[in-house]
Amino acid sequence: MMEYVRAFLAGGLLCALAQLAIDRGKWTPAGVASALVILGVLLGFSGVYDRFAAWAGAGATMPLSGFGYFLAKGVIVEPRPDGLVETGAAVFRFAGALFAFIVAGSFFAALICKPKG
Repeated sequence: MMEYVRAFLAGGLLCALAQLAIDRGKWTPAGVASALVILGVLLGFSGVYDRFAAWAGAGATMPLSGFGYFLAKGVIVEPRPDGLVETGAAVFRFAGALFAFIVAGSFFAALICKPKG
């Protein structure tokens, strides 16, 4: 039961901070999304996000910072990618399933919700 509470608190705190940056900090939603992904990459490379994800579970991996963490994790797990192309392949080898799920989920959500934009 405590895993759910920690995931709810961690994910809620990340999302609340992002919303505050949009509302009070005058950031654009795209700027906050980019900042969260970059923050996840930086914290993933430093090893801090590993401990946070172990404690918070899905509350750390589901927000956009978790996506950045998975991108960084792909480069860390790969033995030694040589060059830019192999580094990019290493990133998507690890996070490819997550990326495919996000794209497919967005597509089906658009079909169901019928966006006006």
